[in-house]
Amino acid sequence: MTDPIADYLTRLRNAIKANHRVVEIPSSNLKKEITKILFEQGYILNYKFVENGTPAGAIKIALKYDNIDRVNAISGLQRVSRPGLRQYTGYKDMPRVLNGLGIAILSTSKGVMTNKKAAEEKIGGEVLCYVY
Repeated sequence: MTDPIADYLTRLRNAIKANHRVVEIPSSNLKKEITKILFEQGYILNYKFVENGTPAGAIKIALKYDNIDRVNAISGLQRVSRPGLRQYTGYKDMPRVLNGLGIAILSTSKGVMTNKKAAEEKIGGEVLCYVY
């Protein structure tokens, strides 16, 4: 697999379209940090890091749905930076997702964070994905 982050986003996207409650994804440190951000921002209900016999383990993510009409909290996931085409941004040119309604997840020198937090700390980095 050449792009594990794209695989992570695709597994989430497929689970949302199939109305699954829980999705299990192979783990890595970067995926764990992205999962923590999704939880902090309220896009997922809960998560759990599981040791299942593989060296890296897995991540179990409980997806968040509206109780009345079963609409997921995540309406879109978009991969921005890819292995063949890296997308970097400075803190002055921080991307705005859906005019501020979504978030961009960045990999910076101080760790993985959202576009809002990176702009506050005045650091740029590689734009991994958009979540809205």
